Amino acid sequence: MFREMQRKKRAMTRSECIALLKRETRGVLSVLGDEGYPYGTPLNHYYCEEDGKLYFHGGKQGHRLDAVRRCDKASFCVYDAGWREANEWAFNVRSVIVFGRIEVIEDRETVYAISRALSRKFTDDEAYIDSEIARSGPGTLLLAMTVEHMTGKQVKEC
Repeated sequence: MFREMQRKKRAMTRSECIALLKRETRGVLSVLGDEGYPYGTPLNHYYCEEDGKLYFHGGKQGHRLDAVRRCDKASFCVYDAGWREANEWAFNVRSVIVFGRIEVIEDRETVYAISRALSRKFTDDEAYIDSEIARSGPGTLLLAMTVEHMTGKQVKEC
């Protein structure tokens, strides 16, 4: 069902893909938007190794949520900041693309637990995390992406 990577020698292992998902803070979630147009939006994310799902948080209404309710299929792309090898002009980048299905998570305990885990990617200030969750937690929507296919690659731009 999913295409094979053409340049397999540039492929990353599954554990390298997961490491990139866990390390990087932002990616682009793409869904089937209005009138069949793709809709991609940059989002913070959290990859949970326990259940193998990607989680996204946001508001309880909007284009993204309307699209997900119409069609649960989505893709998510994340890439690192890249680097240059010594004495080379070409840029090296690692990226991961995930295909899967998205569901809305209603359970507030799960929403708060994932929000805490996501927040820890940005800060270890537990008091700040507690105050943010108390302030914006009730208005937070949680989306979970069940991973159906994941690939990663390292490319040298030239």
